[in-house]
Amino acid sequence: MEPRYGIRVRKAFGVPMGKMQGLAKRLGRNHELAAALWDTGWYEARTMAAFVEEPERVTAAQMDRWCRDFDNWGICDTVCFHLFDRSPHAFAKVAQWARRKNEFQKRAGFALLACVALHDRDAEDASFLRCLPLIERGAKDERNFVKKGVSWALRAVGRRKRALRVAAVALARRLAASPQASARWVGKDALRDLAK
Repeated sequence: MEPRYGIRVRKAFGVPMGKMQGLAKRLGRNHELAAALWDTGWYEARTMAAFVEEPERVTAAQMDRWCRDFDNWGICDTVCFHLFDRSPHAFAKVAQWARRKNEFQKRAGFALLACVALHDRDAEDASFLRCLPLIERGAKDERNFVKKGVSWALRAVGRRKRALRVAAVALARRLAASPQASARWVGKDALRDLAK
C-alpha cells in the first residue's frame, strides 16, 4: 500500500479507521479473535486486534510478541493507545522497549509512556519521574519516528500535573540547549507545547 500519513505497510486493504472502529464496537471484546486477527499480519486486522482485545487478558509475553511485530508508527501507536496502556505491565514495558534498537519497538516504549500519561489517572508521579532519564537518553536518537515518540512522551508527562510539568519543562530546556540535533529538536518541540 502507498504510504499515507507516513505509514508504510506491506499488507493492507486500505480500510478507513472509522469503519474499523465501528466494526470493533459491534464485535465487542474477544481475546481469541484478537489473537487470530493479529496473526494474519494484515495492517487492518492488527488494528482491529487492538480494538477487540480484552485488556485484562493481555500478558507481558503477548505485549513483547506484538511489539516485535510493530513495523510502522500507526500500528505501534494504535496498540499502545487503545490497549497496552491499560496493562499493569505498562511501566515495565516502557523501561524495556525504550532501550531497544529497532525503530518501532523503541518508539513503542515512548508511545506507551505517552498513552499511560494521558489515560491512567491513578498512576503515581514517581513512576513518570523515573522515566525522565529514559526520555533524556531517547532524545539522542535521530530517527524520525523515535524522536517524535520521545517528544510525545515528554509533552504528555508534562501535561499531567504541576510537579511533573516543572520536571518536564526543566528537561525540555536542557534538551533544547543540547549540542546534539535530535535532542535539541525534542526539547524545542516539547517546550512549544508545555510553555502554553
